[in-house]
Amino acid sequence: MDTQATRSDAIYYSLRRAIIEQALLPGMKLPEDAIGDQFGVSRTSVRNALVRLNAEGLVDIRPNRGAAVAEPTLEEALDIFSLRRCLEREVVGRLCRSITESELAELEAHVAEEEKAMDTSGPLSMRLAGEFHILLAELTGSKPLVRYVSEIVSRCSLILALYSRPHSGKCGVDEHLQLIDALRKGDPETAMHVMEHHLGAVQDRAQIRDPGEAPDIRSILSEYARTA
Repeated sequence: MDTQATRSDAIYYSLRRAIIEQALLPGMKLPEDAIGDQFGVSRTSVRNALVRLNAEGLVDIRPNRGAAVAEPTLEEALDIFSLRRCLEREVVGRLCRSITESELAELEAHVAEEEKAMDTSGPLSMRLAGEFHILLAELTGSKPLVRYVSEIVSRCSLILALYSRPHSGKCGVDEHLQLIDALRKGDPETAMHVMEHHLGAVQDRAQIRDPGEAPDIRSILSEYARTA
């Protein structure tokens, strides 16, 4: 296996996770040299990872200005949530026709992990909440749907970092359980209603957030570098 490609993959997944967990906030600069030093890799490996994140809309690469975590406008945020509703309605519609008892058990096991995370790590709770929606898409068996949902869920994490106010993770867990119940009954109308209400509640938390003092990227990435 290509060593450089392997290193680039490790940086890609680490940066992606840091963005989704809101450790790296929208607008934060991503200097190749600092990231390369933290992970002990070349700037080429870092650049390859940043290009992949740029293709997913998580990173902006600007000529002569370097890379930074993408910073969606409020207009873009509203558009992304509108598209997410369309995608996730398709997901639950398909699952109502095809989901099995073993797949429902897999969803319930994931929600159990979400419940455990509510009292521990905020970043872990956020990541698991997003991964629940990606798991729903995976259970449809549609690779394009998985790719689109995964990307749009990641984009939503950026939006929440910019425009969200504090909330209780319990609400999201309860709605995930309601959705599983509707899927078990094969009730697409209820499942779509629960999903619509759930995504609406996430969007309703939006508000402008002050960026504050810029944090140090090396200190943020130190934990991610240890597990890469």
